[in-house]
Amino acid sequence: MQTSIALDAHGAIPEEERALPGRRETYAELVRRLSHQSVLKHFDAYADIDWDGDDFRIDPADPRWELGPEDSLGETAWYRAQPPDIRARIGLHLVATFMKTGLQFESILKRGLLDFAFDLPNGSPEYRYVYHEVIEEAQHALMFQEFVNRTGFDIPGLGGLDRFLSRTVIRLARIFPELFFFFVLGGEDPIDHVQRTALRGGRDLHPLLLRIMQIHVTEEARHLCFARHYLKRRVPELGFVRRTALAVRAPMILAVMAQLMMRPSREIVEAYGIPKEVVSEAYARNPRHRAETVEALRKVRELCIELGIALPWLWRWLGIWEAPPLAA
Repeated sequence: MQTSIALDAHGAIPEEERALPGRRETYAELVRRLSHQSVLKHFDAYADIDWDGDDFRIDPADPRWELGPEDSLGETAWYRAQPPDIRARIGLHLVATFMKTGLQFESILKRGLLDFAFDLPNGSPEYRYVYHEVIEEAQHALMFQEFVNRTGFDIPGLGGLDRFLSRTVIRLARIFPELFFFFVLGGEDPIDHVQRTALRGGRDLHPLLLRIMQIHVTEEARHLCFARHYLKRRVPELGFVRRTALAVRAPMILAVMAQLMMRPSREIVEAYGIPKEVVSEAYARNPRHRAETVEALRKVRELCIELGIALPWLWRWLGIWEAPPLAA
């Protein structure tokens, strides 16, 4: 079992997306390589985390759960005015809520991937890779749910409408897989960005949270790589109608998914009596939060530009556009 974890430096190309030296790697070779990496570098939610270790014990009043000044809510005067134990409890509640949302998203993802694999032909390299990803996402769900259980918070996660709409997303994996994989990127890219930023930030993170994030970003790198390269292969082959549908629907999905992963839930706002003006100050009217959202979606935005399906006016209207840098 692989237990060591290396995090790429800021701005570096993840290992999964580095081209093989000497020649160009084919799509099939890439998928087989990702499958092989899943064998060499994978984790178990219980074998690789010492849940009962003293260092991993969860204390809601632990100051390491407090939000730092780099956090949109953490920088507000309202949050800083709260007693230390409340600041820590809010931070832990936020982490647990994001994990609950994440595991429910990954449940949708797993069911969609299984539908996607159902009709793949014999000998397809994608079939094996997809099952590796499903197994890894199942381990992530066990890991996230165990964390949530140990916090003591009873977190509902996605609302009723989101749960209902999830059935449509699952169907997309079979009838419109290209749009399904944009949904995948919309859920995984923002949280991957948040976790990598936290790991690089130098803050004193709780050891349990640190371990979970290290495991998650290591395996998610493969999942993101596969989704991007699948889209690079498939989207150019689509007709006008489907390409137009992607151009319109993809940024809408991305804008919604990013906020699910980067803003407190309604339950948290109500539980701690966070005033509406504070929520607006921290998120809706906060240029730094907008910049973080734009950066969290940078890779998938660049992918849409590369594929020729980016509609700048729509992305700009949704508040998630940033013009690409001018070529030197």
